[in-house]
Amino acid sequence: MILSLENVSFKYVEAPILDHVDFVVNEKDKWGVVGLNGAGKSTFLQIMAGVEKPDAGQVNFLRKYTISYCPQAMEFPAGKTVFDTVKSYVSDDLEVYQIKSVLTQLGINEFDAQIDLLSGGQKKRVALAIALIRKADLYLLDEPTNHLDHDMIVWLEKYLQKVAKAVVLVTHDRYFLSRITNHIVEIENGHLYTYDGNYADYLEQREIRYQQVLASERKRQNFLRNEIKWIRAGAQARSTKQKSRIQRFEQIASMEAPKERETLELKSATSRLGGITIEIEDISKSFGDKHLFTSFSYNVARMDRVGIIGPNGCGKSTFLKILMGRIEPDTGSIRIGETVRIGYFAQQNEVFEKDQRVIDYIKDFGSIVYTAQGDPITASQMLERFLFEKDEQYKPIAKCSGGEKRRLYLCSILMTAPNILVLDEPTNDLDTETLTLLENYLDDFNGAVLAVSHDRYFLDKIADRLFVFEDGTIRIVQGSYSDYIEERGRKENNEKKVEVTSTQRVRKPSNHLTFKEKKELANLEEIMPILEEEISSLENQLNELSDYEKIREIGDLLQQKRDQLEESEVRWLELSEKEE
Repeated sequence: MILSLENVSFKYVEAPILDHVDFVVNEKDKWGVVGLNGAGKSTFLQIMAGVEKPDAGQVNFLRKYTISYCPQAMEFPAGKTVFDTVKSYVSDDLEVYQIKSVLTQLGINEFDAQIDLLSGGQKKRVALAIALIRKADLYLLDEPTNHLDHDMIVWLEKYLQKVAKAVVLVTHDRYFLSRITNHIVEIENGHLYTYDGNYADYLEQREIRYQQVLASERKRQNFLRNEIKWIRAGAQARSTKQKSRIQRFEQIASMEAPKERETLELKSATSRLGGITIEIEDISKSFGDKHLFTSFSYNVARMDRVGIIGPNGCGKSTFLKILMGRIEPDTGSIRIGETVRIGYFAQQNEVFEKDQRVIDYIKDFGSIVYTAQGDPITASQMLERFLFEKDEQYKPIAKCSGGEKRRLYLCSILMTAPNILVLDEPTNDLDTETLTLLENYLDDFNGAVLAVSHDRYFLDKIADRLFVFEDGTIRIVQGSYSDYIEERGRKENNEKKVEVTSTQRVRKPSNHLTFKEKKELANLEEIMPILEEEISSLENQLNELSDYEKIREIGDLLQQKRDQLEESEVRWLELSEKEE
């Protein structure tokens, strides 16, 4: 055991976040933390990290272990470079290349840049680098995949799969949860529910648990109905047996009924869309010497489902801002149809007014909206469908969690009844349940959707076409995100094979092996089995390592052995064919 919570409680104002909960983290556990926005996922990690103190109960942590914590947002002291900032948070015995290697993997290449000039997303990646570079027995990671592109997420997946240490992480990335975790803990109404297995196992087990709870409640209600009949028939507590039965009835009657599972029902509220939607004609954009994209044209179809992908800084958000008319293209034009009503979900929430209440914010966008079927939805009803109960609708937005603010912002956009949705990283800070329901909403949405996202699961669900930003161009790819990644992987593998083949020495054909070649062939037949054993041994070592320096060292050696085996096999094949 590394850490445990015993009978821990924590309240935010009056609402219990954790209500007398117990939790244990053992060596090598990989825990995923799930729950609705505002349920207390970040607070749960903060209590384990010692950043927050529980109102009651005890946090037990064995001192021989170390914890590395990456919060959802982190501010650094101003005036230092990126490299010096990281160096100040980690052990002095780390080599320069170790720090720079992890920063590079996370897309931070300007080591001398001032830390206070970085964007929020870049600071998040620096914080994640610090958490990973530290040598720890338990890694607490709050939304580690936010602000990471596909290649960074894949690298982080492999890193956490190999690390033989405990991990507790909060993330909305469902592929990430499925591939990393072997346990899930769900926070709901102040209680913890634990499940063995990954995210897919959790969904199945949670449904079983929920059905069991409903069955128990039905039995309780049947018991109460029968006992009420008995009491109304004139039962009196004259005997010990009757008194005990009445007491049992009162005890069971006082039990709190399980809350109905809250659902986010997002009925599509859209306005009429004419024949002309958005026509993009030969647009280009550069900033200084950096060319983001050139000569891109596309006509958005009425029911388009487009996923927009590419590495950080390639111009995806700039592209959306050009569509919205917030930035002018260097060349080309955008034509928007008269009936088009765009709902634009920016990467950053708008700045909410100080002390503004949830209900007042939504009413600024309209008091009533109509669904496609003509049914009216009031602002209050829309908020309820976004899981803001009536008493929560009058609280100041300042008291909402980051995820709740994100959900509120999304609610405000749909309240305007758009017929085209332009979404910039809509999955950031939304819980997995809200994401699932949002995906269902987009599936039924009667209009076009263009979404920038690094969430692979989300893209697979909503997109059937991709705009791929690469090398200063935008390439249109038909098909799902997973199909694109699979095809890209095949292409890269083929390129490697061509490269290996082209480097082989060209030999003059001969029907006979020389004495030297015969000796070389015999040598190869001895060496190749040894190389195969060495590769297997190194792969096993990698699975057990957690120290980044060792992982890098063994990884480099493993690649050398693989290259050596591949070259040996090619040469063996050449000599064998010549011998025959």
